[in-house]
Amino acid sequence: MRFTLDSNILVCAADGRDTRRRDSAIAIIGGANLGDCLLTPQSLAEFFHVVTRKRLIPRPDAAGQVRRWAALFPITQGADAAAVLTAVEAATTGRFQFYDALLIVTAAAAGCHAMISEDMAAGTELAGLRIVPAFTATGDVAPAAQALLGTAPATDAPGRG
Repeated sequence: MRFTLDSNILVCAADGRDTRRRDSAIAIIGGANLGDCLLTPQSLAEFFHVVTRKRLIPRPDAAGQVRRWAALFPITQGADAAAVLTAVEAATTGRFQFYDALLIVTAAAAGCHAMISEDMAAGTELAGLRIVPAFTATGDVAPAAQALLGTAPATDAPGRG
């Protein structure tokens, strides 16, 4: 199943303040690299913006990380007008924040059926893409994320049976 990563997973991988979540995010990214995962330009841009604004890592290091991920993962095209309008509608109805919806719709247009996220409500769907939780309450990789990455029994994965 093709999937993507929310930008907050990328940010967690660079944030040393919570080492358990950082290590889990790194494991998720490593597993995603072995699977049918792509990234969106928006997730890479949000990563760069957040880690440099919060001074989690220096700008040159953040830029280098973006380049490495861009070389490792296929990158979708940016959002088109239809994606923006769908995201506006989702934000207007209160289902999603605008930028979350835009990331989801862009990934769905590229064939993704799931997104591993830290902060979006698990199981919610938009444009045929389902949100999968990244972490357990203790910061370990969540079982549904493990299943999507192929590191847990397939029966735990959304849409599999």
